[in-house]
Amino acid sequence: LGGGFLRLFATLLYALEFCCAALILGIYSYFLSILSDRDRPISSWKKAVTGMSGSACLYLVFAILLTCFLGGKSFFALIGIILDILFCAAFIAIAVLARDGADNCSGNVKTPLGNGPSNRHSPGYGANGFGFGEGENTTYEPNLGLACRLNTVAFAVAIIGAFLFFLSALTQIWLARHHKKEKRYGPSPSNNYTSGTGRRRFWNRRRGPKTTRDAEIGAGHKEYRPSHDTAYTGSTVAPGAGYHTGPTGTH
Repeated sequence: LGGGFLRLFATLLYALEFCCAALILGIYSYFLSILSDRDRPISSWKKAVTGMSGSACLYLVFAILLTCFLGGKSFFALIGIILDILFCAAFIAIAVLARDGADNCSGNVKTPLGNGPSNRHSPGYGANGFGFGEGENTTYEPNLGLACRLNTVAFAVAIIGAFLFFLSALTQIWLARHHKKEKRYGPSPSNNYTSGTGRRRFWNRRRGPKTTRDAEIGAGHKEYRPSHDTAYTGSTVAPGAGYHTGPTGTH
């Protein structure tokens, strides 16, 4: 595969991972804002999910830019491989922490906003409505059924993100090897005097053993004339034999 295609593929993977991380960050930031607005306790695992997804978003912004312009460089490839593996583990941890999202969102449910019946009336902005005053809230609280479905989305996206990060680590390895291979070969006729190893067209590839030698050491031409020999030229060839009938001195 060409280096340009590998860089494009790696950039696309990072873009998809950014979408996954941003979605988890948005969902759990929303949960935290609801809990904070109502002065409810916030568990450490909810903060951890928000922190890991936020860190992934920050990393992926730089990963997308660096892969576009510096993809394949040994140093950046090594950093990318290490961080991709770490964030793969982080997204597995997010999936474990948000594992309640794998349950059915009907009946009694467990959500980051609390536990209870999924069809319970939505609290909304609370008894005092929207506002910034005492007892008023600025964030809308959904019912537990919707909170469960949002947590299910975060759980599913975390699994997808873990797989994409693992695939990104493999892509960085391929990209680094391709870049190293390209540096090993200089310009030559096989690559049109550019860079890289180049490729021979399939119709120009030799499919059997070489049966003829170079032209300068090949067999001679079948046609032969005396004048081709250095001993005989136009002035040194012997005259034809036969009787001379004319008087002496006439020729």
